Amino acid sequence: MAEWLRIVMVLALLWPVFVECKGNIRHYKFNVMMRNITRLCSTKPTVTVNGKFPGPTIYAREDDTLLIKVVNQVHYNLTIHWHGVKQIRTCWADGPAYIAQCPIQPGESYVYNFTVTEQRGTLLWHAHILWLRATVHGAIVILPKLDLPYPFPKPKKEVVIILGEWWKSDVEVVIDEATQSGLPPNISDAYTINGLPGPVCTCLSQEGFNFLVELGKKYLLRIINAALNEELFFKIAGHNLTVVEVDAAYVKPFETDTILTTPGQTTNVILSANLESGKYLMVTSPYTDSPILVNNKTATATLQYIGTNISSTTFTVPPPKNTTFVAIKYMDSLRSLNSKIYPAKVPMKIDHSLFFTISLGLNPCASCYRGFRLVAAINNVTFVMPSVSLLNVHFFNKSGVFTDDFPGNPPYAFDYTGIPPENLRTMEGTRLYRLDYNSNVQLIMQDTGLLSPENHPMHLHGFNFFVVGRGRGNFDPKEDAKNFNLVDPVERNTINAPSGGWVAIRFRANNPGVWFLHCHLEVHTTWGLKMAFVVDNGNGPNEYLLPPPKDLPKC
Repeated sequence: MAEWLRIVMVLALLWPVFVECKGNIRHYKFNVMMRNITRLCSTKPTVTVNGKFPGPTIYAREDDTLLIKVVNQVHYNLTIHWHGVKQIRTCWADGPAYIAQCPIQPGESYVYNFTVTEQRGTLLWHAHILWLRATVHGAIVILPKLDLPYPFPKPKKEVVIILGEWWKSDVEVVIDEATQSGLPPNISDAYTINGLPGPVCTCLSQEGFNFLVELGKKYLLRIINAALNEELFFKIAGHNLTVVEVDAAYVKPFETDTILTTPGQTTNVILSANLESGKYLMVTSPYTDSPILVNNKTATATLQYIGTNISSTTFTVPPPKNTTFVAIKYMDSLRSLNSKIYPAKVPMKIDHSLFFTISLGLNPCASCYRGFRLVAAINNVTFVMPSVSLLNVHFFNKSGVFTDDFPGNPPYAFDYTGIPPENLRTMEGTRLYRLDYNSNVQLIMQDTGLLSPENHPMHLHGFNFFVVGRGRGNFDPKEDAKNFNLVDPVERNTINAPSGGWVAIRFRANNPGVWFLHCHLEVHTTWGLKMAFVVDNGNGPNEYLLPPPKDLPKC
């Protein structure tokens, strides 16, 4: 009798895993540790996962359940976000600090437990606290179900390519100094491809990533932008790339010689190794069409045909950083596959029509340089991070931490992309916008020129969305809405709100929890360009947020 009772108790503990899991259970362990990493001829202690930069790649198959134990062995608080994983009913595993969870304290651990449902493709994992994602990041590869092939010819090999940034200084010191002064932080010293910058002027012996290919074969490149603050171009000398997927959603294939990817976005391309044997340069460089300061350097790697004895490399020139027409042409080419197997389920009836202005501003700061601090805002609200988890507050129906009165429209209308108003101050608060379960949302995100127009890669947690429209200047609800693509718009989790322009997205709020929306330029997130949606439970048996896990970190 005692043995039977013990078995029942064990099954009861494992029951949440069994009822949620349709595929395999995959275990990973992330030891977050300091490790000396050599880049740009300098060695510095760096926060890493399992001593690697970039960190380990997570492999799963659609419907698998992942149990990832994160052990914090550094002196910083830590969380990990599984960028683009929908986290159906498992918001507790989403990862943003003080939104979905309290941080993992030094010396503590937490097991992220979630199932990858109705998703396949390439995604990103990264730290979601402070600026630690500069080095704490890696790839997530979700393979299709065994009986479901790719909607394109199977490649000979698949290769993960992670684009990033590198600072000679400790990034936490960089942002701390900027926060104290109220001014922008120092830009990075280099870009990287799979953790390597390639030859640079200060260290000619520095090697870059080298990718070997076989003539006549096709390769699937899983490209991830893990940079903190830069949108990036990517190209390979002499080769066209066929884009087949973005943000783990298939697209209608199209050829291009240059792709554009913003921080947090992923892009899968087919590379045909169809040129003469030799070596070909692989480059990544910044894109911006606003007058902000960026790192103008170029990271390089090499594509090399097997059997090549040629020592010289075929070079390519990356687009200038302000080549907007290249960026627009690329983004306009993205369309959902919208097939019988992968339909584009674009919401048609809208329950919440929201208009968010994105702006930079200046707020008084007595201790800051020149007496003010640079801030950022959505609808003139600079988000104030709480000291406890908003999801925990919501789940247990506590009060006094946040309000659900985030404005669905700007407090006042003006010429958003024209001459800014004299008052550049913002309101501060922890304000959320509440959505009924299964309601349909249309959101227009409008860049403004309050200080300067800028690109803003906006990331929504917990959902994919459809990009139904974009344009330059001020959004015109009467004229611009007529041109919305409601047939095959691209499906994403991160989208660029263009400099001096707008972007329109639609999504169905069918995932209960508290879900972050923020700019994925870390500097803007630090300044307060963020908000959150709270999605209430539905009425059905699978329409409610699951209870918190027992090992959930406490504040």
